[in-house]
Amino acid sequence: MLFYGVSAAYSIFLLRREHRSHNRVNYFLLLGAFLFHTGAMLMRGFSLDRCPINNLYEATTFVAWTMTATYLALGLWSRLRFLGAFASPVLFGIGVFALLTPRDVGTAGKPEFSGGWLTLHVALFALAYGAFGLSSIAGLMYLTQERDLKLHKMRALFSFMPPIQRLELVIRILLIAGFVLLTGALIVSAVFMQQQSRPYTGDFKILWSLFVWVIYCGLIILRWTSWRGGRRLAWGTIAAFTFVLLTFWGSSLMSPIHRL
Repeated sequence: MLFYGVSAAYSIFLLRREHRSHNRVNYFLLLGAFLFHTGAMLMRGFSLDRCPINNLYEATTFVAWTMTATYLALGLWSRLRFLGAFASPVLFGIGVFALLTPRDVGTAGKPEFSGGWLTLHVALFALAYGAFGLSSIAGLMYLTQERDLKLHKMRALFSFMPPIQRLELVIRILLIAGFVLLTGALIVSAVFMQQQSRPYTGDFKILWSLFVWVIYCGLIILRWTSWRGGRRLAWGTIAAFTFVLLTFWGSSLMSPIHRL
């Protein structure tokens, strides 16, 4: 969290001072955060003798971990490295939120799923939300770059940010990847509920996840039918992921299966 916090503060400095060519330091700060983050998850997993994605705290930290890992892979391309300046404050905020959630293993009587389905179930959801989170950050970069071009600012021409056409492509790829992962997670959830002999739509968290699926499905359909430009898509990804962040905890608390 210290590395995430320093990276977030440094990112604000980059954005305010417009030193867009000096984002390599931020990349290594996030790399350091990722290494400690990975170590912390491994230590928790070995101490509990299971994959550490069983409750809200662990799932939230795993979402942040997947977002950081994806950024580090994308950041190997220098033109996408500035994505970290926008991602760092979001990752820091998610980390603070995770620290505020209970860290217990879970309540008694929670359903247990065999055959590794539980790990796959949570991992697919976390990877999907990680992709959606990065797509919203790429959308924020798109809007920033578009604004600079409209205001005829020279920094849009000489910055190290990718052009808006490539940013739109990144948004689409991450959006589709997240949607495919979310679809797979819902299918695995159906297997979960079948193992427990429970109705698939009888849990509030599942209904919430289906609603999120509808939102992102609508974004993809609108992009290919009526939204020819990337501006509406960028705003759509930001609004959708903001909704996920604001309602994720509440939907878990209202679910008998997912409640901590």
